[in-house]
Amino acid sequence: MNDHTVKAFDSDLQDLSRMVAEMGGLAEKLIADSVDALAKRDTALAQRVTAADAGIDALQGEIEERSVLTIARRQPMAVDLRDIVGALRLASDLERIGDLAKNIAKRVIALNGEFPPPKLIRGVEHMTDLVLEQLKMVLDAYARRDLAKAMEVWRGDEEVDSMCTSVFRELLTYMMEDPRNITFCIHLMFCAKNIERMGDHTTNIAETVHYIIEGQPIADPRPKGDTTTIPSLRAAELG
Repeated sequence: MNDHTVKAFDSDLQDLSRMVAEMGGLAEKLIADSVDALAKRDTALAQRVTAADAGIDALQGEIEERSVLTIARRQPMAVDLRDIVGALRLASDLERIGDLAKNIAKRVIALNGEFPPPKLIRGVEHMTDLVLEQLKMVLDAYARRDLAKAMEVWRGDEEVDSMCTSVFRELLTYMMEDPRNITFCIHLMFCAKNIERMGDHTTNIAETVHYIIEGQPIADPRPKGDTTTIPSLRAAELG
């Protein structure tokens, strides 16, 4: 490629990275806002979250279109092609994270201002803090091409699974202590499962960063914690 073509190709790759970073920032905000709306039973904030998900969807479409055009025009090879494929994979995982945050916001709207004891939500908030920390870390690993940081996030998926199981057990205890907690606790269980799935997508991103840098998938099996406490929730969440 001549100098002009090389510069244009570099500009395409930089634009893709910028759009992924913008999408990641929106995903982080949707996670934080959805759980904040849940904690405060703020239906107005929840409605803003559901509306804002369209912004993530639009960015995914832009990334897909730019990626296809770049491949068609530049015919990239090796690491350059991996950069483009990686951007497509990240966009897909970030779009799904946005959907999961919207799912939480929809449950806030369904609760219609019901306000049970604040202690019921603490476990979900702690899970959210952990997943947000890992998402921020893996997006930084992508931006900096930091393999060590990506692998740290990948190994952290087991901690999210274990915390999800702990939250389920805690919520079951609250339900047995007081039947008035049952409805809200069931909503919280679905929210916790959504957050656990966000953690899975964050781990997917870590695997993609490894692929971009190393040119091959991670050989070891993904570390997973016990998430079988209420297995039917996964089927319901995916349905």
